[in-house]
Amino acid sequence: MLAGELYLADDPEIAADALRSALLNERFNATSAGAPEARRAALAELLGELGEGAEIRPPLRVDYGHQITVGPGTFVNFGAVFLDVARITIGADVQMGPNVQLLTPTHPIDPEPRRAKWEAAQPITIGDNVWLGGGVIVCPGVSIGENTVVGAGAVVTKDLPANVVAVGNPARVIRKIGEAAQEAGPAAP
Repeated sequence: MLAGELYLADDPEIAADALRSALLNERFNATSAGAPEARRAALAELLGELGEGAEIRPPLRVDYGHQITVGPGTFVNFGAVFLDVARITIGADVQMGPNVQLLTPTHPIDPEPRRAKWEAAQPITIGDNVWLGGGVIVCPGVSIGENTVVGAGAVVTKDLPANVVAVGNPARVIRKIGEAAQEAGPAAP
């Protein structure tokens, strides 16, 4: 699984890891807003790395948690889903709107291995100072370069370079940052 090869998810070691994650995820999501230290402690125990000043608002859903690295100063709004069958690396000062999904799992296209429950995963990397608008979905194996802005509702199926604005389904680059409409930003992130 960790090597990105096909695997069966019903392995007892994987199941134990998923249970650990589910219990920590439940604790994080149930911790009162009036207990920020306890909430952060649960999140730090759940994730592989949580940078200084990073904030993730519940509810959050993850597969395992320990394969997720969140850089310092990052903000993740309500309703994030980070399926970390493969590594998810989130840089520093990243901004994510509500209901963002980072999805590393993949499944065979051929019906027989899919019916047999084989699956795999590819890592996702989000560069420093990226802004993902509300409802953005990032697909397996995608990297997004630093300073890039992805408009609300976009589905990112392929790598995006640094310093661009991308929108749509599938997401496409509409301009480089610094070109016309400099400060307007994407529509309704």
